[in-house]
Amino acid sequence: MPKIIGGSLREHREQTRRRLFDALSALMADHGFDTITLADIATTAGVGRTAVYNHFEDKEALLVAFIADETDRYAALLQRRLDEIDDPVEKLRHYVRAQVRLGHDQQFPGADLRTMVSRQTAARLREHVVAFESVLRSVLSRGIEAGLFPDQDLDTTVPLVNACLSAHGPAGDSAARERIVRQTEQFVLRAVGAVAAESA
Repeated sequence: MPKIIGGSLREHREQTRRRLFDALSALMADHGFDTITLADIATTAGVGRTAVYNHFEDKEALLVAFIADETDRYAALLQRRLDEIDDPVEKLRHYVRAQVRLGHDQQFPGADLRTMVSRQTAARLREHVVAFESVLRSVLSRGIEAGLFPDQDLDTTVPLVNACLSAHGPAGDSAARERIVRQTEQFVLRAVGAVAAESA
């Protein structure tokens, strides 16, 4: 009988999933998703290959669960940080900076993941954007209510802003990264019509 990790079956399942997520993340830091096998993931996680199938039907299901987990945890952290900021313009600045830096930090080597998975999985990968769209919509709504952003159709603005923020690949040195963050921040502030965008 397989050894139980943790004090209960529930803890065992959670810790096994975390090991698999950590293993997938570590492997994708050095390899393209298409070259990684479930055997590689199991070995890196220190679990048997059967344990992988007990949690995920295939590699793409593991990828979707991993990205959903990362997104949910990061979105919750971002929302907590934004809740500490009162000024809607500063909220938007922080959101932009966080998203651009996240885009740099989470770039995996090789081609876009969506080109390596099935059409159904690619559609599910796009779903994680919804969590961030909800956060951004709240920030912009507060700014409109405060008269700091002009009234606008958020169904159009929100996806446009997030598309802009997700378009960055990794930059070279830290100075280049900061320049991209700053320019993107100013671009988004102007795009949504933020009051005093030029003065910051």
